Amino acid sequence: LIIAHRLSTVETADRVLVVHDGRVVEDGTPAELIGGGGRFADLHGAWKDSLV
Repeated sequence: LIIAHRLSTVETADRVLVVHDGRVVEDGTPAELIGGGGRFADLHGAWKDSLV
């Protein structure tokens, strides 16, 4: 179990739970969540853009 705020920490995880306002709002592998277009995908895109 890892609790993280940095997306680089969970990039290689088997499963990610996205929590917002104390509730699980997304659940899946990093690839599934990135492809899903939800909250994790938005955060991941912003993080990747900040690296360039």
